[in-house]
Amino acid sequence: MASLGCQSRRVFQRTHFLRQRYWYSSQAEAANTSRPTASTLPAPRLDYRSICENVIYKATNAINRKAPIEVGTIDSVVREHTEHKRVSETLNAKRNARSMAGERIRKSSLENDSTAKALALEEATALKAEVANLESTLADIDARLLDLALAIPNDTHPNSPLGPESSAVVLSTHGPEPILADTHRDHVSICSALGLLDLESGSKVTGSSWYYLMNEAALLEVALTNYALSVALRHGFTPVTTPDIVRSDIASRCGFQPRDKSNPPVSQMYHIQPHSGSASPELVLSGTSEIPLAGMFANKIYPPGALPLKVVGLGRAFRAEAGARGADTRGLYRVHQFTKIELFAVTAEDASEPMMEEIMQIQKAILHGLGLTFRVLDMPSEELGASAFRKYDMEAWMPGRGKWGEVSSLSNCTDYQARRLHIRYRSQQPKSSTNLQYSPHTPSHPAIPFAHTLNGTAAAVPRLIVALLENGAVFNDKAEVISLRLPAVLKPFWIGPKHGRNLIEWCS
Repeated sequence: MASLGCQSRRVFQRTHFLRQRYWYSSQAEAANTSRPTASTLPAPRLDYRSICENVIYKATNAINRKAPIEVGTIDSVVREHTEHKRVSETLNAKRNARSMAGERIRKSSLENDSTAKALALEEATALKAEVANLESTLADIDARLLDLALAIPNDTHPNSPLGPESSAVVLSTHGPEPILADTHRDHVSICSALGLLDLESGSKVTGSSWYYLMNEAALLEVALTNYALSVALRHGFTPVTTPDIVRSDIASRCGFQPRDKSNPPVSQMYHIQPHSGSASPELVLSGTSEIPLAGMFANKIYPPGALPLKVVGLGRAFRAEAGARGADTRGLYRVHQFTKIELFAVTAEDASEPMMEEIMQIQKAILHGLGLTFRVLDMPSEELGASAFRKYDMEAWMPGRGKWGEVSSLSNCTDYQARRLHIRYRSQQPKSSTNLQYSPHTPSHPAIPFAHTLNGTAAAVPRLIVALLENGAVFNDKAEVISLRLPAVLKPFWIGPKHGRNLIEWCS
C-alpha cells in the first residue's frame, strides 16, 4: 500500500552522523562525490540504554517490520555502547589525573621545587597525549554507535498486527453502501469525457504521472483544500503554508531516506542539483509537508503547559515513486506531485495515544462530510516504516478501480522524530512509570524529556478527486457521463462561475 503519510515507508533511514556534520554514503555513491550535508542541528540523541536492555525485543521488532538492517546490528550497538562506557570511564580518570598533575605543577612552582615540577610536567604531557587519544577514540565510537542505532526502527504498538499489508485489520467501515464496481466509472474515462484531466500534456512537459487538472477538476482541488483546512481549524489546528524544499538532513531525521541502499542507489525523492562546487547543504523536494512541519519544532524546548501543539500544513508533495508499476499508476491515483493537507501534532509523551484518536476523528469527519464509503485499517508491522509506532490508514471505495484505495494515513511516531530533531519540553509534574504503558521496557528518561510527534493526512487531493469522480459520476441511458454529483459541504468553497457548464449537482 502506498502510504500517503510518508515517503517510501519500507525504506528506512541509515545515516552516518559525525558530530554535527555528516554524509549520506548512498548519495555519495550515486553522485560520485563526497559532498557533505551540513546540519544546523545537534546529532540525534538516541536511547542506547533502552536498546542494550532490550536486545531480543529490538531484534524481533526489526524482523517483524522487515527493517533492512544488517544481521548483528543490535548486538553491535551493545558492544559499542559497552566500549563507549569503558573508554569514557578511562578518559574521565585520565582527565582527573591530568588535573591533579596540574595542581602539583602549581604547588611545586610556589615551593620552588624544580624536581617535583619537572616530574609533574612530564606526567602532564603524557596524560595530555593519552587524553587526546582517548577523545579521538571516543569520537570514533560515537560515530559508529550512532550509525548503527539510526538503522533501528521505532518500537511497535502491541496491538498492531504482525506481517505484510494483507494482515491489516479493518477497525470500522463508514458511509453509504458501496457502488458496484464498474469500469465505466474509471476516473480517467470520466475526466476524458468531461475535459477534466490532461495527462498527455503533462507527459510532454514533464513526464509520465504528471498532469494538468482542468475546468471543474481544478476548482475541485481548491474546494477540497479549503474544506479540509476549515475542518482542521474548527478542531483547533493552526494553519501553516510550508516550504516545498527541505534539507535532506531534516527529511532523514524524520525517517525518510532520500535514496535507498540498493546498488546503485535509487532516488526516493527529487534532489535539487547545486551549482558546481557549491558548499550548500543538499536539498530535496519534500515528499510530504510532515517533514517541514516537523522541522518547525526542531531544536526547541517548550515550557510547561505549552503542549500539545497542533498545526495543519498546506503544501505540495513530491514523490519519485521509483519502481512503481501497474494499475496504481493509472491517472491520478499515483502521481509525482500533488496538493496535500497535513495534520501534525507535538504532545507530551503520555498524550500521544489520545491525540492519535483525536486526529482520527478529524479524518473521519472530513471523509464523512464528503459522503464517501471508507474504512479504517490498523496497519501491520511491515507497513510501519522506520518512524511509526502505530499507523492507521483510511481507504475509500473507488468503483471505477474496483477496489479500495488509500486516501488518508495517520501515524504516531512517539519520540522517534523528536530524538532526531531535538524536540523537547519541560514537564509540569514528575514522570510516572505508567505514562508509557505500551512500551516493552522502561525507557531512560532525560531530565528534559523528548516530545512525541504525530502526523495524519487531512486531504491528499488527487486521491479524493478519484474517489469523488468515480462515486459521483452520473450517466445517461447510453452509459455516457453527463454530470457530477458532489457533496454539498464543498459548495461554500466552490469558486466556479454561476453560469458555467452546469456540470455539478450538489447533494447533501
